Amino acid sequence: MDFLTILGLIAATLTTVAFLPQVWRTWKTKSAKDVSFIMLIAFMSGLFLWLIYGIILNALPIILANSITLVLNFIILWLKIKYR
Repeated sequence: MDFLTILGLIAATLTTVAFLPQVWRTWKTKSAKDVSFIMLIAFMSGLFLWLIYGIILNALPIILANSITLVLNFIILWLKIKYR
């Protein structure tokens, strides 16, 4: 693995792990009222486009980071809808 891939994987790990506290808090409090629905949809759309971009480039860090973060945001969206 080259230096740029390792750098990308570290960046991907940090930005993806940053969403875990939000998922945990939403799950634990059973409330997502402070999370904007429009922000979630816009952010998830961007994540999806980054994922497609990463797939086209065959860039593992982009693919991993955006697919995992997209799943975490789907969980937040699901919890927001569930705990209305």
